[in-house]
Amino acid sequence: MKLLFLSQRVPYPPNRGDKITTWQLVNRFRQAHEVTVLAFSHDEADRRAAQELRGMGIETLDFPLDMRRAKLASLPLLATSKPLTLGVFGSRALRDAVDERIEGADFAYAFSSSMGAYLLPHDLPWIMHFAELDSDKWRQYAERTPPPARWVYRREWRRLLEFERRIAARTVTNVLCTPLEEEIFRREIPGCPTMVLRNGVDLEFFSPAENEPEPGHLVFTGVMDYLPNIDGCVWFTEEILPRIQEAVPGATFSIVGAKPTPEVERLASRPGVRVTGFVEETRDWLRRASVAVAPLRIARGIQNKVLEALAMGLPVVGTTSATQGVEGTPQSDYLVRDEVEGFAQAVIDLLKDPEKAHALARSGRRLVEERYAWERTLAPLDEVVHPA
Repeated sequence: MKLLFLSQRVPYPPNRGDKITTWQLVNRFRQAHEVTVLAFSHDEADRRAAQELRGMGIETLDFPLDMRRAKLASLPLLATSKPLTLGVFGSRALRDAVDERIEGADFAYAFSSSMGAYLLPHDLPWIMHFAELDSDKWRQYAERTPPPARWVYRREWRRLLEFERRIAARTVTNVLCTPLEEEIFRREIPGCPTMVLRNGVDLEFFSPAENEPEPGHLVFTGVMDYLPNIDGCVWFTEEILPRIQEAVPGATFSIVGAKPTPEVERLASRPGVRVTGFVEETRDWLRRASVAVAPLRIARGIQNKVLEALAMGLPVVGTTSATQGVEGTPQSDYLVRDEVEGFAQAVIDLLKDPEKAHALARSGRRLVEERYAWERTLAPLDEVVHPA
């Protein structure tokens, strides 16, 4: 079967949240189908990645996208009823490529609602994968951001929800990452078919380290120009870390991820804080750490950072928002704390009690082995996308 795969970003290499999932999807589909990828390339690294995909025999068409310019160009849409998101990810070249290839295709898969917009004019059967339920994400942004950004986010939430309702009614099914997101989807967009497709983790690549971790070393991984990651790291560094360092002198915190904003870079001026910027392998930093933290206050879906840390055999302390998509047992597989004092004390206890930390880490690794291997999590797709 000929399958079109549309993505906001070139789905390779699997070095950030969206690319981890999109690569696993493309890699699975290509085992049984002839896949054509149509995606935006955000930078030179994306363009090289597209070339690598072509070298693997995967037809890949990438379309350059300058996000800063695209965001500015979308601002006139504020005077319309159209979501800004559709302006940012609007491309005549991509639309023409979809129109050209749609006739020879049997099926399509859109990763993110903005990619679904390109399939709306056509009758081809397709799946809409809500990588995040974006309208709900903008609602959360509006709740945590002061004006005037709050007004823009609130508008985007409402406009994008209207659009999501349109595309959800046109698809074979709508993919959500967690039962919670499916529940929100069914409440906001009732009557449309849904399925839950959990993220997974590469259990061979992310495996427990044999070396001893650095005492008192805490780690967070994630792309650092993303608002939920910025908010979480600022909150942790300013409110929680000082309490930990008071109880555990010498405790350090590494913020590991590409594209740190100036706000994030300034955190490196605080005692014991490192902001690494881009690294080749986040796995190397997870191996060095004693505890992984996920202090996200804005989040939906399954956090890859949590799954990867659990797979590495690291004890994890996260908020409800960061862990709500993980179908494990809180306080047994990972610790959940939402308040400053509670979060700090949970980390302190793990740093001071290695046996407790090791027990939690073993339980977390067992959880991902049982439930989050990619072969297991993606298997439900075979019932929906299959050779004609």
